[in-house]
Amino acid sequence: MGQQEKVATSLAGAVSEEISASLTAVDAELARRYPGDPGTRQPVHTVYVPGDAFTADTIRSWGDQALKALDEHAPDAASFAAVLGIPDELAAPVHDRVRAKLEREPVEDLRIDFEDGYGPRPDAEEDAAAARAARLVAQAYANGTAAPYMGIRMKCMEAAVRDRSIRTTDVFLTGLMEAGGLPDGLVLTLPKVTYPEQVTAFVRLLEAFEQAHGLPAGRLGFEIQIETSQSILAADGTAAVARMIDAARGRATGLHYGTFDYSACVGVSAAYQASDHPAADHAKAVMQVAAAGTGVRVSDGSTNVLPVGSTERVHEAWRLHYGLTRRALARAYYQGWDMHPAHLPTRYAAVYTFYREGLEQAAARLAAYVAKAGGDVMDEPATAKALSGYLLRGIDCGALDTDEVARLTGLTRAGLEGFAAPRRADLTITAP
Repeated sequence: MGQQEKVATSLAGAVSEEISASLTAVDAELARRYPGDPGTRQPVHTVYVPGDAFTADTIRSWGDQALKALDEHAPDAASFAAVLGIPDELAAPVHDRVRAKLEREPVEDLRIDFEDGYGPRPDAEEDAAAARAARLVAQAYANGTAAPYMGIRMKCMEAAVRDRSIRTTDVFLTGLMEAGGLPDGLVLTLPKVTYPEQVTAFVRLLEAFEQAHGLPAGRLGFEIQIETSQSILAADGTAAVARMIDAARGRATGLHYGTFDYSACVGVSAAYQASDHPAADHAKAVMQVAAAGTGVRVSDGSTNVLPVGSTERVHEAWRLHYGLTRRALARAYYQGWDMHPAHLPTRYAAVYTFYREGLEQAAARLAAYVAKAGGDVMDEPATAKALSGYLLRGIDCGALDTDEVARLTGLTRAGLEGFAAPRRADLTITAP
């Protein structure tokens, strides 16, 4: 042992106490505004189905149509990989997992649409469709055929459709309550938000519903759809989306980018409206920064190029969708929209390739960090958080298996979750 160092200080303990007292309000504000990721599963996509088209077998039908598209246009692993450019060593694992996913859980998040995909209808017709949607969703959760997440997109809070939006939300939620209660996977999506006050108004609606049914305050959350330029940059030059998150008072769960409404709003010609347009990249970057640390997740939009018609046209659409999905994943947009059953094969192919191609490197880096073994990359706690989050998302969507991740990292899921949530006091490494 070396010589014991003499430790000397110059400040009285009262200085530290005074500084801590001066930051008490800031500490509370940080905890309120930036609680971190909720640690729950985030779906890799959202499927939108018009309110009048949704049936009890919609989810299974989408899976069957997706499998049929695979059988017709890429019947084996080699042909599917050749279309998309998947590396040879991943062709079979990705193909097999995609097929298994389409058979087991083809849709992770389903939104029954009463907005653009449904359009204006007589009040009695929309009332009946909303009540029917509630009944079918409740039945799906009761009989085990539901997607992990399901809900509705109502009309927006603008004057022309506000009353209809409120009524549809009320009819749907009341129907769920009468059928046994709100399912855990319930999701509501508020579209075309322009001002934070519209978010405040929707919060008031949800508060009133909770009070009417004796539900815990905050039980109902919702996604905010970003489809207007004013939601990114307000008239006073501030980032309106950040104010919208605050206006939601802890109820906001996601920000969804609306590719075509937003593109049209800023004047992009129809032929160039896409999720990789510079205008889209700017909007999503602002959304991403505004949401960081708040627990609100960001979702990319969709492509309107459908994989239908000849095999050549299907392959072209598949390559486009696969490329856009991979691009989004690299930019940390882990969710997007799918508009057609034949989009599902390339959604899952892109997601599974993304996680499987990085599995060994991510696992090795995390294992080295845990063991303090070093290596050629010096990782920090923030990187350990990113690595564990990457592996957890891969497990949740079916790209990775818990056992293989445990074998490569030496960590159970609980151990991974500990590194993914570094603010937690207990970060004990749990061996499998």
